[in-house]
Amino acid sequence: MKKFKYLDYFIVVPYIILCIFGIIMVYSSSADYYIINGIRASSYLFRQLAFVLIGFIVAAFVFSLKLSKLRSSTFLKIFAIGMVLSLIYLLLWGTSTNGATGWIYLGSFGIQPAEVAKIFLTLYLADMLSKHSDQLTVDPKHYYRAPLIMSLVFVIAILLQHDLGGATINLAIALIIFFASGIDYRKGIGIILLGVAGFMFVILPLLSRINIHTKNYMLQRIVGFAHPFELAKGAGNQLVNSYYALGNGGIFGVGLGNSIQKKGYLPEANTDFIMAVVSEELGLITVSLILVLLLVIVARAIWLGIHANKMYETLVCYGLATYLTVQTVFNIGGVTGLLPITGVTFPFISYGGSSMLVLSVAMGILLNVSAGVQREKAAKLKLVRE
Repeated sequence: MKKFKYLDYFIVVPYIILCIFGIIMVYSSSADYYIINGIRASSYLFRQLAFVLIGFIVAAFVFSLKLSKLRSSTFLKIFAIGMVLSLIYLLLWGTSTNGATGWIYLGSFGIQPAEVAKIFLTLYLADMLSKHSDQLTVDPKHYYRAPLIMSLVFVIAILLQHDLGGATINLAIALIIFFASGIDYRKGIGIILLGVAGFMFVILPLLSRINIHTKNYMLQRIVGFAHPFELAKGAGNQLVNSYYALGNGGIFGVGLGNSIQKKGYLPEANTDFIMAVVSEELGLITVSLILVLLLVIVARAIWLGIHANKMYETLVCYGLATYLTVQTVFNIGGVTGLLPITGVTFPFISYGGSSMLVLSVAMGILLNVSAGVQREKAAKLKLVRE
């Protein structure tokens, strides 16, 4: 297939390395706990391996498609209807998992619509805003109305599922795409700075006034962040044990498989808090290398967005770069206690089928855009030589 000669190794190589490392760490972080509880230690290993292999196939399939198929009106309408129905189903009949109602179960496999929404919003907003790029500055209220309403509906619906992390990531994707489509950057920067100032000087001081014994799921996560040691046997349990893991690991770690916290002390050791186990076993240096690999993918996505000739491709790249960046920041922020715990997984490393498949679709889209950019550059170079 001719398209594969334009395969972008700045995306493929980090993607494969992170996925393989994720398989190893999912096994390492879960094996001891399941052995203690009489469960086969390799159960999560094989499940994660299956998710990764299926993810590779999905990424290759999306890469092989014509990019125009992802923005066809029929595809986006079906995608939108499916997303809306799934969110309505969760709001009316969703069952709670770890305090959130964000999962639809098909047998033992759970689908998380909030994860899929990250891809949908990226594709939908990029298509809608790029179609009317010339008119956005002339009549912004008219052309921004439908995308804005759709974005708010999705964010609010996800927030009502008690998924603060998913809602915030989807909101961040929407905001970046809106700003990149032509909104006055001075207004956009002003809004961001106002939001940061509000968080620093209004939200954070109010955290100390929340009743630490609240029964509200999202508030429990916030007070656990604000008072971890006071709530070490409750809402602060994950963060306190994460601190112990980080402190125990130091710069070089205690060795692969030698984590103490994963042996039943640290909840969600193979999902939300897998980076605490990575830090304990392999140290700060390995964590830094993982972040560098993710940074390479994000930087490449931004580079592609800058060099793409079509606004649609630019907006898609910026949306996916935002998705990876914000999700990584939220996970690392929660593990280190710099941000409230939001239940967000670490890209490619944490256990999870929905997350891995959505990330693989994102990689396939980036590879698709990259092939187009490289093909156009090659064509221009050929014309110059002739």
